[in-house]
This record gives sequence, C-alpha cells and structure tokens, in this order.
Amino acid sequence: MPPLGPPSRREPLTSRREALTLLGAGIALAAGGCTKPSEEIVPYVRMPERLLPGVPVRYATSLSLGGFARGVHAIAVDGRPIKIEGNPLHPASRGATDVFAEAAILDLYDPDRSRTVTEHKSGIASWEMFERALAGPLARARSRNGAGFHLLTGRVTSPTLLRQIASLLRAMPDAVWHVHEPVDDTHATRGTVRAFGRSLRVLPRLDRAEVVLCVGADPLGPGPDQIRLASGFAERRRDPGRFGRLYVAESALTQTGIKADARRALPPHAQAALLVACANALGAGLPAPDASEAVRRFAEAVAADLTAHRGRALVLVGPALAPEHHALAHWINARLDAPVDVIEPPDRMDGRTPAGLTALAAALDSGTVEGLAILDCNPVLTGGPDLDLGSRIGRAAFSVHAGTHGDETAGATHWHLPLAHELEGWSDLRAVDGTASLVQPLIRPLYGARSIHEIVALFGESPARSGYDLVRETWHETWSETWRESRPAREAAAFEAWWRQSLHDGVIAGSAAAAITVADSAPPSLPPRMGAGFTVELRPDPCLWDGRFSNNAWLQECPKPISKQVWGNALALSRGEADRRGVGAGDVVRLSVPGRTVEVPVAVESGVADGVGVLTLGSGRARAGAIGNGIGADAYRLVSRAERWLVTPVDLAATGRTGAVLRTQNYVQVEGETAKLFRQIDLADLATATPKGIGADQPSLIEAWTGDADGHAWAMAIDTNACIGCNACVVACQSENNVPVVGPEEIARGRMMHWLRIDLYDAGTPEAVKAGFQPVPCMHCEHAPCEPVCPVAASVHDGEGLNLQVYNRCVGTRFCQANCPYKVRRFNFFGYADGQEYANLDAEPIRAQRNPNVTVRARGVMEKCTYCVQRIATERQGAERDGRAMNDVVTACQSACPTRAITFSDLARPGNPVSALRADPRHYALLEELNTRPRTTYLANLRAPNPDWAEDHT
Repeated sequence: MPPLGPPSRREPLTSRREALTLLGAGIALAAGGCTKPSEEIVPYVRMPERLLPGVPVRYATSLSLGGFARGVHAIAVDGRPIKIEGNPLHPASRGATDVFAEAAILDLYDPDRSRTVTEHKSGIASWEMFERALAGPLARARSRNGAGFHLLTGRVTSPTLLRQIASLLRAMPDAVWHVHEPVDDTHATRGTVRAFGRSLRVLPRLDRAEVVLCVGADPLGPGPDQIRLASGFAERRRDPGRFGRLYVAESALTQTGIKADARRALPPHAQAALLVACANALGAGLPAPDASEAVRRFAEAVAADLTAHRGRALVLVGPALAPEHHALAHWINARLDAPVDVIEPPDRMDGRTPAGLTALAAALDSGTVEGLAILDCNPVLTGGPDLDLGSRIGRAAFSVHAGTHGDETAGATHWHLPLAHELEGWSDLRAVDGTASLVQPLIRPLYGARSIHEIVALFGESPARSGYDLVRETWHETWSETWRESRPAREAAAFEAWWRQSLHDGVIAGSAAAAITVADSAPPSLPPRMGAGFTVELRPDPCLWDGRFSNNAWLQECPKPISKQVWGNALALSRGEADRRGVGAGDVVRLSVPGRTVEVPVAVESGVADGVGVLTLGSGRARAGAIGNGIGADAYRLVSRAERWLVTPVDLAATGRTGAVLRTQNYVQVEGETAKLFRQIDLADLATATPKGIGADQPSLIEAWTGDADGHAWAMAIDTNACIGCNACVVACQSENNVPVVGPEEIARGRMMHWLRIDLYDAGTPEAVKAGFQPVPCMHCEHAPCEPVCPVAASVHDGEGLNLQVYNRCVGTRFCQANCPYKVRRFNFFGYADGQEYANLDAEPIRAQRNPNVTVRARGVMEKCTYCVQRIATERQGAERDGRAMNDVVTACQSACPTRAITFSDLARPGNPVSALRADPRHYALLEELNTRPRTTYLANLRAPNPDWAEDHT
C-alpha cells in the first residue's frame, strides 16, 4: 500500500531513546504540568463557584516584547492555557493583541524548549550541580567586590528584576551589567540626549494628531507599542471631520506606508534630505540638503500642511536614521507644538547606566572575565559577526546562559539553565508608557524551569526565594511608601486587598510615568551624508521579530503583511533595481561587505526605492529548533557594531542559483473589473458616496432567503480603512479554532489552512502604490454557492444564518471549494493535525494547547471560518441558563484586532452595530454582483490625498 503522505512527511520508526524521551515528557506533563500553580492567582472574569471541567477561566497577566509589557487575558481550561486575548484595562493592549502575544501560547508548549540544566562537558546536569559549580566563581567575585563578574540581559523594565540587579551591584560594586536588545532604539535614545541633554522616551499620540509625517518610521508596524499607536490612529480616522493626512517617506513598503495618503519611496539619504527640507521650511536655517526637485516639492507640501495644523501635527523618524535626525524631529515637533508625551525611560536604573556588547567583547578579549551570566538573550546570534561572541565567550573562566531554548548562545557557554515561560512564572513588567503590570503563572513549569527572578537570586547572598515572594516584596515596598496608617494589622489587610485588586485587573493603578516638560533646543548639526553605493536596510521581521520566535510554527506560516511571504525571508528590490542588476524574483544573490557575506533570494516588490534592498532579521538560524532551523537567510551576518540598521556600501552579485520565495498571495493591481474586489474612496468624494447592498436586488434562480428561523441573524462588517494588516486576527483564529500548520512543502504546492486571510490590493502602480488591506473570512452567504453542489449535504445553513460544515459527512469531493467565488474553504489533503503533522507538531505538549470546544479535523475534510460558532453556542447556553436574551458574541478575530476593524453582531437585534455600518456610505459587499448575499460585508478604504501635491517619481 502506498504511503498516505508525501515522502517528506514519512518519518523513520521511533528509536528506543526517543520513545523513552516522549514517555518521560508525557508523564511530566500529565503529573505536574497541567496543574494550577501553588500560589493563588486571581481571575479577571467571574470565577465559577466550582472549577468545572471544560469551563474556561481567564487570568490577567502580561507578556513582553523587547522587554516592554502588553497586558493580556490568558484563558485556561482544566489547567491548560489555550488562548491569549487582550486586557482592556491595560494601556498597551486596550483589549487587543498582536501576532506575538497570540502565538505565545504555542511557545509555551514548544517541544524544543529546554528541559534540563546542561553542562558543556558532561551534558545533562541538575540545578544542585550548577549551584555547586557556581559557588567557587561567585565567592572569588565577591572577594574582589565583583571585579571580573559580568551580567548580560536584554532590556529590563521589570521593577523586581531591576531591584534584584541593583542589589547585586551594591553587593559587588565592581561588577558590570550589560544590556543588549537586538531591536534597539539607540539612535532614538541618542537623539533625545542631543535634543534634551539626557536620555528620555518620547511617546507620540496618534489619537491627537491630524497630520503626521513618518520619515522611515513605521508606527503601525510590529513592535511593543503597535497596539496603542494603531488604536489611536484608527480612532482619529473614524471621524471624517478629523481624518487628517498621513505622509510617509520610506525605503520599502510598510504597514504605515500602506495607510499613507501621500507616500514617496526614498533611499535613506533622501529621507534625511526630506526631513532637513521640512525643518528649513519651519525656520531651522540648516544648510540646504542635496535633494531632487521632486523631494523638494514633496517637502514644501508636507511643511505647509504641518504648519497649518499646529498643535495637531507630528513628525516621526525611523530607527535607521542618525541620532541627529531624531533630534531634528524633536526640534520640529517643538515648533509644531506636536502631541507627544516625554517621560523618563521605564528601563533605566537610578545611578547606573548599563554597558553594551562592545564593552563585553573588550572585557572578554582582556581575559579579565571570571564569571559571565547571560540571561534571556541570544547575543551570539544577534551581536553580529564582527563581535564574534560565539568564540569570545569561551575566554570567560565561567559562563552560564539562561533561556527557554538551547539556542546559539547556550551552545557557547559552559552551563545552560532552562528558563520558565512567562505563563509559567511570577514577574512584573512596565509598558512603553511606564505602566506597571503583574505577570502571574497559569501553569506550573512544564520542564522544571525557573523564572529569571529565581535564577538571579542564585547570584545573591540571601537564600533562594520563590518568584512570587520576590515580586510581592517589590510591590509591598512600593505600596508602603504611600501607606499613611500606622497600625500594622490594618496595613497588612489593606495591602492584601490592593494586591488582589492589582492581580485581578492586571495593572498597577496609577503607575504610568508622568509626562515631563523639556526645554527648547536649537536645531542640531547634521551628520555627514551617507556614502554612495547600494544600501541594505535591515528591519525586524513582522512575524519573527528579532528571531526569538523562529521556532514558532504559527508565526513561520503567518504571511508577512506586505510581501505575503512565509517560511523565510528575501531581499526586497524594486523592479528597476532588479532589472539594472540582471536579477529576477527567486534569484539567489550574494550580499557582501568587508568580512561578511550572506546569500538570500530576491523578491521584486512594489514601493521599494531604487538603490536600496530591504531584508528582515531573525531567519537563517542553526539552533532555533525543529521548526526554525535552516529557514531563510541570516541577516545578522551584515550587522556591525557601528551600525545595526543600514549597511552601505554593499556588493550585490548573482550566484546563478534560484531559491523558493513562498507567498500566499501574489501582487494584485486592481483596475477595471478587478476594481470590484476592493473599494477605495477619496475623502473629498465621501459626501456623494452611497452604501452598496449585498446584491439582493439582483435576479436569482435561488429562492428568496427565509432563514434565521431561530430568531438570530449573525453578520460581520469589516472596516478596511481601519485594518493595518497586522495579522493578529489570523493567528487568533488559528489559536481559537485549532487551525493546523501545513509546512513549507505544502505551501509550495499552493496549499494552506488559514480560515482567514488578509489580501493586499493596489489601485496604483508599482512605483506609486495606493494599496489597502482586506481581511477575507467565509462570507456566510445567504445564497451560498457551496451548498447545492455538496453531494452529501455537508455544507449547510442553520437557522441563524451560519454557513456550516458537517465534518463527519464530508467525503472530500471539494465541489464546494470549486464553487466558492471567495476561495475561503480549505481542504485537509493530509492529516495536518491528525497523524501527519509537520516536523515536531505531533508532540504531546502541542496537543495540550488545542481548544477542547473545537473539533480537530482529520484528513479529507473541508473546513473554513465558522464565525466562532463555539462562542455563539457558549453564549446561547449562558442565556438559557440565566433566563435572558443573548448578548453579542465576540469572535476571536474581532477580539484580537487592535484597530477594532471587525464588528460582529446579530442583525435581528434592534440597534445592532452591524446594521448601522451597513447604512454607512462606504458599505459594500465583495463580488455583490454574484448575488450570493454575503453576511460578511465591508466598509471602503478612505484616502485623503493632498491636492497641492501630485505624486510623481522623477
């Protein structure tokens, strides 16, 4: 009998060692993993009187990205965390999520996570063995006041961890603390020093800005502040009277560039010239920049618009531009009275400025490093080849790495310690605006790992303590500073009430940093102009960030918002640049700078400036795990200690080979008949626009719709003007509905399983992009073309207007897929979640993530969006139990969206929000001329082009 799967999916028989490993992991998971932590954690939503099997419970906690907090609700069923949603009380999440928060749940169950303490010579060890090995080097360091001891961390905003590090440095004053954050804001920080005389953090308020100029900046793109910024941007643009205008100058398309009303593709040196020209128009008096006539005209139009909106105008500069340009942006914003808040950085320790990686490399070279502790960062990967920390770390007499995975840095140190996931341990974090929140565990550590607080405590003189005690002590001290009563008994009771309320809310009330006033400054002197030559701009990956999520299968298969590439990265070039260099899409090129090279396939994309290539970080790893190993090209090979974001000049040479650039959607330019796929309206034409229906006025051979017999009519409306293409909804749907990963081989065959996709349509040209995002789930058509063609009635309608798929009837004819004009139905060609999983996704821990309220589909079944029917059923059961009418249901995609672009409601309920949106003049249905009468409809994208500037590219 032939094998059921393709050759790439057949696995050898499991060896005895592998079998014992899996057995041990299963026993550990069953015995200790899927149980509640020993300390009490407080649910955010009402706790059931008794914890019933299968009843979801929500807990408020926080997840970090680049060290900063995003407040979330973690949903657990029977002690198993299964889903992440946003905390509406947290200012950094506002009830929404991003792709990284949604995918954190899969990281928790990653089979490749570190499971034990290891020593580079003997292999598997124990915590006791490590503590004995640490005792000698630590005693020697203490005897010398810490001289020779170095601590390396990522960005630290945790008040408890900062307190621990401060205590450690007081005990060992000659020890050195280093900080390395791969996606850093060094240029922005140095820009505040030049502008204000000290390091500060500037928070833009997009909800108050009507005219915004982004020069190389992508505030709507991935990052720890994405949700707050995107939410404010969408909030402002919901009011046509305050719609404003967004200008963008950038090297290649970003999510912010897609939403721009006026955009220019400019190389970095031209971006700097544009900024200087705008500043001179406001009276800066700087030397005239070397800019083209087209850039000057653009700068004049932008400066006039900014000046006309004083108090409501804002300029943002990207991380690739020099610190002087950031300082110049601060000067411009001061002239404009821009809506920005200036605060003290949340990641600073009083009296101590951490050193960087360069200082650590110098210390290692000098041979003075007796002890090196690297906590929760991977500098061997992200530090760049000229630092070569992989070999330098070996010069330390004693080194230890603590992380969730045995990554590149773990392989370079003497010891490796398994670090607990943020859903497994106690901690605290601050958001970008300084708001503090608590991190509480939902589950005991699956693999015997310890939290970062418990590991740092090993280096102190006091006895080891639990993370819970350390965090609680931090906040008891902070709380006591404001306590005014003198009776200890009352103080203890008051603190306990405050503590439980803080756990309940997930936010420390009143902890946001206060805005400070800064003095005006003169325009800064300009840096030397960049040298000529081909430039490569490096960017964080919108799905993998800095590479820490490389082993997350959901994020590897999540389409990048602009390129739609999955399972890898590519060098983005303009068509003109590719033609001049004689390369095409898929050609592998060699990028070379002195001493460093990387080979990467080419992706020819719209909206890229000539003379520039754009490459994302985080791919090409060798020790990511079974999912991430060997996927893509390692862009860190181009990083230098002098410059992380711009590499110039770069030699680009074709290798004569080709490589796969896997995409889930090709570039679509809408014109003529295809313009019906995506509707875009200029703001000036909004007054004369009229809402479009769902095609009910078209003739049909199908009988008139008489459904909704159960008294409900569920429908969805999606505002494409608010959508920023961030894919949070896509990963949320995957997490909620047990949507499987198919892997790169299946993607290459054109197969994918996402129930929701975000299409990108361009009404402009490759040189002058006028694009927009359009999320496309199942339309739940009243006249569904998929239903009459199914020979076994597997595709059916219920009495509430839902187009359902009966899995145990489906025989896999795929007639419904062929008859769906929206192409939203997915077919299980293989048992992607049932026996033929990709890589290690069949491991026992992965199964613990699955939502028990959603069927795990087997091979040969058609599946698609269900409007989260399980959530509708849960609300129906609650209404029947409580004797009340059903409330609105929040779907997974709706709850994740940071801009609230998705609205879901019951059309049969008077005053429902979807009916109001259907009366909006921007309303339309996708392919409404087909008369499928979809329940999912859209609001058109809006643009507000500047009438005083015509887009030209001369």
